[in-house]
Amino acid sequence: MSCKEIDDFLRLLNVSPSGAVFNPWWEVDEQNDVGHNAPAIRRNQLRAYLEERLGKSKVAIIGEALGYRGGHFSGIPMTSERILLGKKKGSGIELEHVFSSIKPRRTSKPKSCPDGFSEPTATIVWSTLLRLGLKPQQFVLWNAFPWHSFDPRRGMLSNRMPNKSERSAGLAVFKAFLDLFPCDEIVALGNVAVSQLKEMNVECQGVRHPASGGAKLFREQIGRILQKLRP
Repeated sequence: MSCKEIDDFLRLLNVSPSGAVFNPWWEVDEQNDVGHNAPAIRRNQLRAYLEERLGKSKVAIIGEALGYRGGHFSGIPMTSERILLGKKKGSGIELEHVFSSIKPRRTSKPKSCPDGFSEPTATIVWSTLLRLGLKPQQFVLWNAFPWHSFDPRRGMLSNRMPNKSERSAGLAVFKAFLDLFPCDEIVALGNVAVSQLKEMNVECQGVRHPASGGAKLFREQIGRILQKLRP
């Protein structure tokens, strides 16, 4: 595998559905981004993240869709700006765990959130996987619907479940991701991720999504799965 394959994959992400869908790698959030170079920053950060995991990841963790507190501004699924800025060390997460080849940068305006946006799901997933003994390069995070689906009535700083046609539009990118990262184990967080993988005839283990009170069950279920992977 090569960096060219990563660049080809990033170009695939350019083709996102119309409507209430934000494409953080190719679009500017006029209200909340620091500037018009924000998409390029997010692309570079996603590229660095993926490159450090090519050929190394054993476990793929698949969420539902990009969130406004996470990948919308970091460019990386289930990864918040606050993680990138090194402000989650109390959770055992270091910024070097995400990538080390470039200097991380925020893309949200500081006035919106002075320390950068923080996503509970991101903190729970990263801290749990690290605590269970996985090295950062041994797992890769992605979403069944790769872009950020938001509620048009509430604006960009909101999340909603992608609809059926949107999820169908994301299948080509999802398949390309799975081709890039043929992991030993695929773990789906929640029903949307499970259904997308089943539609593609991809075997996976479904676990409780850590959001909305599901953190305890998520930790228990993911712990059992990873225990089986250990020699």
